Amino acid sequence: MKLQYDNFHSHSQPQRLALASAFLLLLSALSPNLFGPLSGAFPSLFSEWNAPKPMHLHLLNGALERHTSVQQQKNLWSPLANQGWRPCLDFEGPRDVPLSLKKSNGYIQVFLDGGLNQQKMGICDAVAVAKILNATLVIPHLDVNPVWQDSSSFAEIFDVDHFIDVLRNEISVVKELPSYFSWSTREYYATGIRATRIKTAPVHASADWYLENVLPLLQSYGIVAIAPFSHRLTFNDLPVNIQRLRCKVNFKALDFVPHIKELGETLVQRLRHPPTKNQVSGTEYLQEGNNEIKKQGDGKYVVLHLRFDKDMAAHSACDFGGGKAEKLALAKYRQVIWQGRVLNSQFTDEELRNKGRCPLTPEEIGLLLAALGFSNRTRLYLASHKVYGGEARISTLCKLFPLMEDKKSLSSADERSKVEGKASLLAAVDYYVSMHSDIFISASPGNMHNALVGHRALLNMKTIRPNMGLLGQLFLNKTMEWPEFQQAVVDGHKNRQGQIRLRKEKQSIYTYPAPDCMCSA
Repeated sequence: MKLQYDNFHSHSQPQRLALASAFLLLLSALSPNLFGPLSGAFPSLFSEWNAPKPMHLHLLNGALERHTSVQQQKNLWSPLANQGWRPCLDFEGPRDVPLSLKKSNGYIQVFLDGGLNQQKMGICDAVAVAKILNATLVIPHLDVNPVWQDSSSFAEIFDVDHFIDVLRNEISVVKELPSYFSWSTREYYATGIRATRIKTAPVHASADWYLENVLPLLQSYGIVAIAPFSHRLTFNDLPVNIQRLRCKVNFKALDFVPHIKELGETLVQRLRHPPTKNQVSGTEYLQEGNNEIKKQGDGKYVVLHLRFDKDMAAHSACDFGGGKAEKLALAKYRQVIWQGRVLNSQFTDEELRNKGRCPLTPEEIGLLLAALGFSNRTRLYLASHKVYGGEARISTLCKLFPLMEDKKSLSSADERSKVEGKASLLAAVDYYVSMHSDIFISASPGNMHNALVGHRALLNMKTIRPNMGLLGQLFLNKTMEWPEFQQAVVDGHKNRQGQIRLRKEKQSIYTYPAPDCMCSA
């Protein structure tokens, strides 16, 4: 094994450092005794993987010994009261005679990047743009995600026939281009400047921009490909029918393929009806006097979306308890990936936490859940891809919630065979389980958080939004005792459990469906 000297030195200094680090780590994995006593000479390379220590021991003991009242459990698990809103998306209409559509101006192609939920938003916007241009939409092409390395197609995730049927009275949708346009592919547009490709669509472009810049090309060539196409349609100043069409796509037309829903439903049933257990962490599952408290949580579960990967941790520039070695490793990663273009890195950890800019660690989200009243008998489903720091990072969360489950603990390898190794399909399963949960909570804002907040708001389902600013300040206080912390958390989240928030200018319709896609009941 050898490094290619010329190729190695063609990289920048940070990239060379990262390559050298990776090379040394690979050597150490292949030959554990290669460095011998010299391994201590590389602390930044080897000690990043030391188990991170709990950051809030002063609160942890109180959380482990927590007691919840019957009334607190009733309040926690009770569904939201009717808030006077209902979906009005024109989901159902006459299905026997399709609406007579105008003659199409041509075909629209879009190439979508990002993860599952970013791609979902792009699909909704693509349908809206096709409606604005009176164009025929080709089933969108999903690019390979550079982070998750997932090549899943639209048809592998979503039910194509259902998608076309739901939208048949709105726009024309085709599975593939006619043969005379077969040359219009992703590869074709990657090899040069093409007259039929739009590369200049601004972020949050208006409907007029599409009519002025895309429609003429569509009428001239009969086909237009738009890439990039992420956040390329405004949320403001659009006709009501276009806004409701976007919601109709998001909440009705985008239905997962049957095997994703089947696996999701299997997980839901196993969460709601688990095998009888007599022991939980060595203590009696049902203690004297706790029958009523247990009853409140019977058959219920909460989903925790725990996004805590290395990419997110590095970009946040916060301290996550891994010591000097972890800080150095994340700083190197940040420098290589973003070449220093991370504004948060200029602030101290204390400044970032005071502003609520630090994602919650698994330990911190566990303390939050415990303070809100979730007991150690709570069925907690972990929706996550890969946790930075592995099992050591989530060990405290596991102590607080010993009945925590995930896809692997609830299903067999054979049951997961159609989705294993495919990040978008795994995310789709998590989305299904999340949408059927009694309560959903996310450890940090992101596309999945935003998508589920909007979808559950549409259906008036309980969703707890962590008060990041409050929590950042509470976790900085190293002298606060558990009762005071718990009370502050409860008080700070009374109005953050799914209450309808009307969309403001520039906010996403997919996160805030009211009032555009909801009507007063």
